[in-house]
Amino acid sequence: MQLEGRVALVTGGGEGIGRASAILMAKEGAKVAVLGRHRENLDPVVEEIEKAGGQAMAVLADISKADEMKRAVDEVVGQWDRLDIVFANAGVNGVWAPIEELEPEEWEKTIAINLTGTFLTVKYATPHLKKRGGSVIVNSSINGTRIFKNTGASAYASSKAGQVAFTKMLAPELAPHGVRINVICPGAIETAIDDNTEQRNLDKVKVEAEFPSEEAKYPLERGPGSAEQVARVVLFLASDASDHLTGTEMWVDGGESLLAGT
Repeated sequence: MQLEGRVALVTGGGEGIGRASAILMAKEGAKVAVLGRHRENLDPVVEEIEKAGGQAMAVLADISKADEMKRAVDEVVGQWDRLDIVFANAGVNGVWAPIEELEPEEWEKTIAINLTGTFLTVKYATPHLKKRGGSVIVNSSINGTRIFKNTGASAYASSKAGQVAFTKMLAPELAPHGVRINVICPGAIETAIDDNTEQRNLDKVKVEAEFPSEEAKYPLERGPGSAEQVARVVLFLASDASDHLTGTEMWVDGGESLLAGT
């Protein structure tokens, strides 16, 4: 199998893209640490992997807190004595609101989870990845990288653009150690991330993009993608099939951002 003998850490692994990626990497032979804040989300994923004959563990941590992330990485390495793959997936949409109404603490929370959380995840994993080489995959978005029509999403889009810059900065730094880092930018995907979005008074600033139908927004499949489709790209980036690829963003959106980017 593609990832036999390797250890992977997946943040936000209890649902959506993280869950699908954890399950697929385990199917391909990796031992997978599924990280999140709520055990009730993590345990079912671990159980599904183990029932299929794989190995997995649940790790509780808040990615925005340095001490918790250091402890989490140490826990994974203590269990399996190595770390080869990191999928920095956890994130929130946060509050979407006109700039005058977006509170500083709302901005800071989104940045802390999405951007600082990515930094902390990669920071504490890096010493272990350098021992044998490995792969880091960062989950960004088409928002803030190709499209800017979601007015009010300034904190979210800024955090996602920051993740792309972070990835590109680290690629040459980590390359001499055999560590690759790439970033995926999904479009509309059928996940529950919208459940953690608070939208306020967006009608005041909304800019309409006209499409003849809802399906026309998605040129390849006429609708949003699935978490499993994104997970297959994550698997590619985690595996040796992408061993000459680093510092690169990949848009996983079925062409959505090519139509909606202006």
